[in-house]
Amino acid sequence: MAGIRKQSIQSSIIVYFGFLVGAFNMYLYSRHGSFTTDQFGLTRLFIDFAQNIFAFASLGTIPVLYKFYPYYKDNLPDKKNDLLTWVLIASIVGFVIITLTGIVFEPFVTRKFGARSPLFLQFYYLIYPFSFGYLFFAVLEGYSWALQKTVVTNALKETIIRIITTAFILLYYFKLINFTQFMYLFSALYLIIACMLVVYLGRLHQFNITFTVSRVTKKFIRKMIGLQFFVFGGICLNAVAITISGILIASKIGLTATAVYSLAAYVANLIEIPQRSLTSISTGVLSRAWKDKNYAQINNVYHRSSINMLLLSLFIFGNVWLNVSQGITILNIQNQYAAGLGIVFILGIAKIIDAGTGVNSVIIFTSTLWKFEFYSSLILLSLRIPLAYILIQRYGIIGPAYAELMSQIVYNFIRYEFLRRKFNMQPFNMETLYAVLIGVAAIAASYFLFLNVEGWLGIIIRSLLFSGILISGMFLLKLTPDAMQLVGVAKTRIQDWKK
Repeated sequence: MAGIRKQSIQSSIIVYFGFLVGAFNMYLYSRHGSFTTDQFGLTRLFIDFAQNIFAFASLGTIPVLYKFYPYYKDNLPDKKNDLLTWVLIASIVGFVIITLTGIVFEPFVTRKFGARSPLFLQFYYLIYPFSFGYLFFAVLEGYSWALQKTVVTNALKETIIRIITTAFILLYYFKLINFTQFMYLFSALYLIIACMLVVYLGRLHQFNITFTVSRVTKKFIRKMIGLQFFVFGGICLNAVAITISGILIASKIGLTATAVYSLAAYVANLIEIPQRSLTSISTGVLSRAWKDKNYAQINNVYHRSSINMLLLSLFIFGNVWLNVSQGITILNIQNQYAAGLGIVFILGIAKIIDAGTGVNSVIIFTSTLWKFEFYSSLILLSLRIPLAYILIQRYGIIGPAYAELMSQIVYNFIRYEFLRRKFNMQPFNMETLYAVLIGVAAIAASYFLFLNVEGWLGIIIRSLLFSGILISGMFLLKLTPDAMQLVGVAKTRIQDWKK
């Protein structure tokens, strides 16, 4: 667990710095006198489409990387490891198929988006280089996860790409390029960081391309294909489930509503940063633990990931929700974005629920009963899509947030029950209840005591009080052993420094 904790801390620092850069980008996108809401909404719609194209084009190959990599590592020298080669080939073939499909069905896209999102049609074909870069990077990222080299991939995906985006935004902001030129640069973002990752893996001598079929591939080819095609559906379902809100809003309401929802979702997504870091880091560890039948380690990761992510998600949610309204006013954000405050709250609760259940998805997928991950994803999609469609029509842009909350409750309960019944694993105890109670109390105290204090002073006071109550409660009640161990490490280093 110490190795996971160390990489998780490193990744979280990198990712949070990336989110700070991303927050600056969002500010530039949304402030008065910058991008229009339609232009910002277009960039978000590109990301939604890219995630779907990646899911279908990858043909389910990426999970094969970190599921079977330990077998290649244990039985082949690096230069004869052909796993990455076949995954790349399969992904390229899948991308060609999806691209041709997209060209054929362009008239359908025109009918669905032409009336409410005409700007999307103007840049429709730029989706494909953007999506190819997304796919190429995702394959290399999955391979890096298998290598347990997650810090660099997180830095590229969460920080470096946002810094590059900042440069492109500033070029447009200061009128050095027009919006068309900006979109051409924007479409190359993932290709840029994918090339950087190729260079990194090459320096590690891990970017090995060989067209000789290894004995490991011959031995496991049927199992790998079986896994590939089974999880393919689950990956596609998951991508659709994640992006359906933005796509439905763009087609039924317009790009301005997409921009409002996307900004609110971005703020809420701050809550899941530790979860994203821990998921990437724990994948390789849990895959190895299942192979070695180290059930004690799996259970330990499950429990500690749950309490750690619950505390972190409560910490982030409280600081965000207490101050987001004042932030819109102080930062001179366009007035339309204030309509997303309710979305921030509802999505924030959904993120806390998902984070608080730990790395259950990774545990299930890396186990021998990995097929259940597909079934649970199918349930999630069967809930999210119809709920989002119905609730958009009834409640407008806040409808998908309600759909997300209801879906996450059902989805995580099902996975919780599966792990409890099949493996006798469950992550909750009294510390979980104490964490929730302290978080709620800290939010209530900070809100009602300083309700009428506005501006930067109000933001600072509310944040300090909330953070002080939550952190003090965490240490006084010893809610997580990782916090106590970090304090011990810090004390040791301070003493060593004094010597």
